[in-house]
Amino acid sequence: MADGSARLSGADASGEIVELRVHGVSGASVDQVLSLEQTTQVAGDRSGGFVRLRSRLPEADPRGVTLEAYRWGDLPSGSVAQTLALVFLLPFMLVNVAVWMRPAQPGTEAVVKSLCRLLALTLTVLYVLAIVGVALDLVAWKCLTTPRCLAGRSWLSWLSGQPVGLRLAVLAVLPAAAIGLIWRISTRPGRSFEAFRGPDENLSGHRLGTVGKWDAEPLVGRLRSVHVATAFATLSLVLLAARAGNGASVVTVTLAVATGVVLATGVVLLCTPPLIDRSPGDRRLDAITSTLRTTALVLTALVATHVLTSSAPWHDGGDLPGYDTTLTWLFTTQTGLLLALGVVLLWRRDRRRGASPLFGLGALVIAGTAITMAVVYSAELVYRVADYLDRDVPTAEGIATGPPRAYTWAIFGFLRTVLVTLVVAGLVVVVSRPRRSRAAAAVVAGDYPDPPAEAGPRLRQVRAAIARARFTERLVPLAVVFGCLAGIGTATTTLGLLGLFPGDVVERYARVPADAVTFGIAFGSWAIAAALLGLLLGGIFAYRTVPFRRHVGVIWDLGTFWPRAAHPFAPPCYAERAVPELTRRITYLVERGNAVLLSGHSHGSVLLAATVLQLPPSIGSRVALLTHGSPLRRLYARLFPAYIDDAVLHEIGNRVGWRWVNLWRDTDPIGGQIFPDLDASTPDGDPAAMVDRRQRDPRDVVTPPGDSVPPPIEGHWPCESDEQFADAVRELAQRLRHDPRTTPT
Repeated sequence: MADGSARLSGADASGEIVELRVHGVSGASVDQVLSLEQTTQVAGDRSGGFVRLRSRLPEADPRGVTLEAYRWGDLPSGSVAQTLALVFLLPFMLVNVAVWMRPAQPGTEAVVKSLCRLLALTLTVLYVLAIVGVALDLVAWKCLTTPRCLAGRSWLSWLSGQPVGLRLAVLAVLPAAAIGLIWRISTRPGRSFEAFRGPDENLSGHRLGTVGKWDAEPLVGRLRSVHVATAFATLSLVLLAARAGNGASVVTVTLAVATGVVLATGVVLLCTPPLIDRSPGDRRLDAITSTLRTTALVLTALVATHVLTSSAPWHDGGDLPGYDTTLTWLFTTQTGLLLALGVVLLWRRDRRRGASPLFGLGALVIAGTAITMAVVYSAELVYRVADYLDRDVPTAEGIATGPPRAYTWAIFGFLRTVLVTLVVAGLVVVVSRPRRSRAAAAVVAGDYPDPPAEAGPRLRQVRAAIARARFTERLVPLAVVFGCLAGIGTATTTLGLLGLFPGDVVERYARVPADAVTFGIAFGSWAIAAALLGLLLGGIFAYRTVPFRRHVGVIWDLGTFWPRAAHPFAPPCYAERAVPELTRRITYLVERGNAVLLSGHSHGSVLLAATVLQLPPSIGSRVALLTHGSPLRRLYARLFPAYIDDAVLHEIGNRVGWRWVNLWRDTDPIGGQIFPDLDASTPDGDPAAMVDRRQRDPRDVVTPPGDSVPPPIEGHWPCESDEQFADAVRELAQRLRHDPRTTPT
């Protein structure tokens, strides 16, 4: 490490070429990124083999560059508490990503943004209703009036025998505290990135160039005020609905109308993007949203006081008045919003062949998934608490008489969605396998034309790896299927308004015994609980174990790349620090007389793409770009067509003077070509045709002398240690030295 430190200290010297490496998702150690590990494997594989101490590093890299690394892996996660919070905030993060997945059609931007923000608002309402269902419906309304529920629970029995209004007012503190907690959490992360704001000037006409530079904090603050106001208004409406169970007084109606005005105002603000997206300096709009939040807080206090002091009689027995109906109408609203979003996306999609990734339904798929996960989270919270409070009540009876039927329909819909998607996925695997196998066989035949007989098993492994990697393209229709089924599952929860139970409906129309359906719902509920527990444990291990985080933390790193534009309680965007920080470092190095070779693996290539678009022309003229395992075209252009398309990729190439090499493998299920429609053998004057360079993987299919296993199949693994990577570094470094545009002045 002493030698490595000495080499890095030379990064500030002028006239050198600095290779700045940016790792991919889920982090990597500095030694791994810079290939400075003390040992290297000389034979065997990752399961077992032979290692040697690395030879002493030379004073100068043989490729003629100075290595430097940017490590951003801890920005999305942070502490254990933050990592665990990400599990619960996952639906918020997904619905926030949906805004960025909107199609490239300019005419749909305002409508899609409004619908996604309204869906995000329903998630906040749903979470509040779940906590209200536990505190007010299960505990205050049911448990405190049931001797069996109170037996042995001295921590709860002190409220038994108290007036209904007192019980509701006291336990309403729990959802109010939960709202305050998430409000507090959402205000903390945004402050840590304020020192990394990018320059005000817009150097690129493409939207990707605004990621990391756009100051999202004013918008997040306005959205936060609207969501907090809506959360407290939801709590107020539930309390007022319970109070009105035996008839509404003038005070109850007045408070309900005022609360409805707060909700309507929040909806109007979210449905007018030009208004709420105004410049950061618009103090009047900030004052309006803050006043709305304060009004909702005052109304909640007045409602709690009214519930506590009202002398009117209360409705006795059954469920909390109005709660089940409120929940079902929320699911109905979510279904309507998803349907409207689907209609807009299909009606305005680009109808040219291959021009609409994910059939134009990307935002709908991810929004439907977010809604489904939020519904399942909420239903499972209520079910598990109800199961705990019910003690020894049989599962079937607990499902039938416990939580609202809307939650029962929600779990049934989720279970149906998962089962059908798995069946469809199995069919897609079987149907697509011959075609994928033929394509893989053609690749292997071209790479290893005359293999020895003993290479047969290894060849089959390589063909299988390539065939699996090509299944990524088949995930597109599967995602659409899941998203549509999730929307249908949410729609079926509206049957709760009719007082129907899933088992009865299925038995009547599908001739499946109701007991079997009830068992399936109970099993699905416990399976969901186990999955949530697994996510929590995964969050802990992902934080404490770097190799495990490589697999589990991918979704956090990808989802939190995008700024918060729909849901203010989503995890913060680390690109707001990473991209400006990269931009400043590159600018500093170039202004000191260095040339910079940017090297990005996997998601690191996306960070570098956004960074290049923010570099001034005088800086970009002395920069080269090397990407490997890059998902820019294969995944991001499909998922985020409004931000990454052919025009953006060509501008990136122009910014660096087409000093750009992209290495890709057929065995990689994530990375791929940047310009797949161009053939390097016939460039036809287009420099983009020379960007993509294929790596044969593995290097060979026979065991080399002195080893016991053939070379490994690398797939999506970084390739800094490959000779082809070293050759690309030498070539780009040479071009930086001899290109007159990169000569220091």
